[in-house]
Amino acid sequence: MNLTAFICFIGTLICYVLAKKLHKKYPYMLLAPGIFVPFILMILMLAFNISYDTYMLENQWLIWMLGPATIAFAIPIYEYRQVIKAHALSIGLGIVVGMIVGVISAFYLARVFHFDQATSYSLMARSISTPFAMELTSHIGGSVELVILFTMITGIAGVAMGDLLLLALKLNSRFAQGASFGNAAHGFGTSKAFMRHREEGVVACLTMVLSGVFMVLLGPAIVSMVVTYL
Repeated sequence: MNLTAFICFIGTLICYVLAKKLHKKYPYMLLAPGIFVPFILMILMLAFNISYDTYMLENQWLIWMLGPATIAFAIPIYEYRQVIKAHALSIGLGIVVGMIVGVISAFYLARVFHFDQATSYSLMARSISTPFAMELTSHIGGSVELVILFTMITGIAGVAMGDLLLLALKLNSRFAQGASFGNAAHGFGTSKAFMRHREEGVVACLTMVLSGVFMVLLGPAIVSMVVTYL
């Protein structure tokens, strides 16, 4: 066992527990555990010169636990199944368009910064929740470690800017707002959507899960087409 990696694991758990208590007392967005804890950990890793690979030696188990957590989102989806059936077509089209746009935009972003193939493919897989993104990356030749990082950055950015973007777009429908959070910011966005309104959270749950399934099944073909023809 790597002692540094184990200390990082214990430190992550302690930081999360303390951050939850802090956020409960001071419910500001920047103090949310999903944003505050990664920020603190990055500062500590830079200060003590701890590499990302070393950190992931023991903390990968926390990432794998996201799988069962994602499955738990099925409960509120089942409770709102009638409402979801009424909007099935719009949800389906939104997921397909959102995922294709996400892959294409990531492809051009990777080109701008001249990323290598593994980094580019990891970036193209980052628009779905972490368990699905890891599975997709393993099929397209990306880096599982990088896609975890890219997925977290995407989720945090979506939570940080989501309210402002929805306000600018003037999306008044809770259904549309929830779908936007679930599609663009996956797990982080779903948590944010539940904080805004339960119906938004349910739609975000469904969108997040279906986006992940869609990309795992069709993502490799979509990535291949984008790389070949664009």
